[in-house]
Parts: sequence; structure tokens; C-alpha cells
Amino acid sequence: MFDGAIQEADLHKLLDRSVTHVGLCDATNENTTTLDDDIRMLKNIGAKFVGRTAFAWETALDDDQHFERVKTNAAKVHAELPHVVLQACIFEIVQPKLNRIPIPSWVFQAFDLPVERRNFNYHAMLYRDGNKVDHWHNGSVPDMSQLETRMWFYYRARRYIDSGMEAIHFGQVMLMDDADEDLAHWYDMLSRVRAYARQHARRQIVLCDAHTHGSKHRDKLIFDFHSFPLRADETKGKPMEAHLRMGPGRIFGRSQGGMAPSGWECKSLPYIAEFDNWGYSGKGGKEVGGIWIWGYDDMSWFAEIDPHYRVEFLEYAIQWLQEKDPSGHLQLPTRRRLAYKKAPGGGVAFFAANTRSEACPHGTNVENTIKHIWETHL
Repeated sequence: MFDGAIQEADLHKLLDRSVTHVGLCDATNENTTTLDDDIRMLKNIGAKFVGRTAFAWETALDDDQHFERVKTNAAKVHAELPHVVLQACIFEIVQPKLNRIPIPSWVFQAFDLPVERRNFNYHAMLYRDGNKVDHWHNGSVPDMSQLETRMWFYYRARRYIDSGMEAIHFGQVMLMDDADEDLAHWYDMLSRVRAYARQHARRQIVLCDAHTHGSKHRDKLIFDFHSFPLRADETKGKPMEAHLRMGPGRIFGRSQGGMAPSGWECKSLPYIAEFDNWGYSGKGGKEVGGIWIWGYDDMSWFAEIDPHYRVEFLEYAIQWLQEKDPSGHLQLPTRRRLAYKKAPGGGVAFFAANTRSEACPHGTNVENTIKHIWETHL
């Protein structure tokens, strides 16, 4: 499938069987405690692309340990599933804590700069006019036009590639491009990441995506595929039921085409629609409209609906995409954080698709549903 590039047909096949499995390899406060059973489940359903398996929203106290855990767990996954693509994330946040991380010599060399002995500089990554500084309660949005930002993203991308990751999600690109109108700086950073991957990645490629309908530098698409929240709409008069539609705030029918990074032209770049988890309205089960589905985000709504309706909705959504916009693929949730509730004891609550068992006592028995739907409709 790979030889430093991916063909459009192969990319569609990959995304057809994509899932979100947060923390499979290592993630901030979201690590799986059921790795062996997760691998069994992913093998059982026939997953080909596993999203959000590794990331650090919070700058890790020990960055080296983070990447070592990613490498160890990715190797364990690939021992059982050698052809599966694992995705890491580098999100739209930087924090002062990154000031303690030394810049390796190879980062300077990759940017044709004299090698220095210094750490990364948080303040050098920020918008100079103060835009989006302290945007998050625990950090700021970085400005991709700043060289320090590009060096930071390259550093993290290269370490994920060295850890066995073959895909990287870059978050909300549009928050980071305010001073990069032509996306020349994004293109520069991603070109350096891809050049490294062609020499050192597991299969000489890294697939890059972000939350966008389309991002171009001149006439070239800068991402290999696009991604976006599902954003299902409440079906009025039918509590907890939902439907998909074209229109503003959705990606359906709007994924921009052009020249893909692997060298082929398309009218609409392949994309995934994911069950995102941005928050909770506090009005679960009520028809509140807006970005909410019966008061929930995508993921919390999916976790709350009746198990029989889950099957119905997944079949409907896959068929709807196939008919309305074949460029799109439904990324199914196999592990995702829930924004609307806490786990017993007050910890973070998760949705897990695993069959409930001693190995995964919090499983929801959705894995065989996914397996059946993929075998039936793909």
C-alpha cells in the first residue's frame, strides 16, 4: 500500500475501517488500562486505521518517558497487527512547561540552522500581537509563522515517527494560521516532516490530517486527508434520535479538492467524520440545538443512545455518506473520553467498544456491531 506515497483508492480503503481509540499507546490522562484486550478487539473488527493513539495535550513532565511508552506500546500493537496505521496527535496548544525540553541538534540541522545548546522557547511560539495567548485554561495557541513553532512541531512529529506512528493529526489548523495566509509556513513544516518519514518511517510515509475542510499552499493540498466532527442534528420530535445533513458547519460535500501530497488530483480529498467530544451543555436529553445533539457532544450522545439505535444509526450514517458524499468515511469510536460524566470514584469516564468481560469490565459490547456493519456495508 505504501512506497513513500499512498494512492487515492488505498487511502479510501484505509479510512473505510478507521476508528478512534484514544490513549492506545500513550496520552495525557487518557491511557488505556486494557491494552491487551484493545488489541484483541481491534484485530477482531478488522481495523486498519486507529486514530488518536498517542498525544500529550499537557506537556509531559518527562517527554522522553512519553515517547518511550508510545514506542513500546506501538510495537506491541504492530506485533499483532503489522499493517494497521497508528495515529499520533500534535494539538493546537503550547505551554510554558515546554521550556524545560532541550532542542536536539537534529532539529537545528533539519532547518539548516547552526546547532545551539538551548531549550525550546514557549514565548517565541506565540502570536506577536497577543492573539490567542492563554486561549486555553492551561496554554496558548501557537503561531505557525514563528520558526520556533515549526521547530517544536517538527520535533514532536519526528519523535512520533521514530516511535512507530504512521499518521499525525494536527488539530485545529485554522487557529494556528492567522499569520500564515498562504500556509507557506505550514507547508514548510510538513514538507520537512514528510522528508524525514520517507527515509525513516515504518513504511516510508506519514499521513497528515487536521480539522479542516481544506488547506492549500498555492495549488497544493497540504494534508493527506481531512477530518471534522460528525455534527449530527437532532431529529425533532424523536428524542435522542439524530440525522446527518449538508450545510454550514459540516464537512459533507465540502472537502476541498486539488493536488494531494502523494501526487494525485482529486475533486474532493478523502476525509473522516469523527464522533468528537468537545464538551457538555448541561442539558442532556433536551432539544437545545446548535452544535449539541440532545444536549450532548457527538461522543456523549452516542454513548447515551439505546444500543439498538446505535446499530441503526451507524448503518444509516455509513449508507448516507456512501450515497451523499463518497469522499467521506465514518470514523467509529472504540475508545473515547466522555465529557458529561465521571467514572466511579470521580475519575475520567470513557466509552469503550470492547465486549464486556473480565479483561474489559467497562466495555459496551459494540465491537461485534462494528465488525458486522463493516462486513455488511463495506
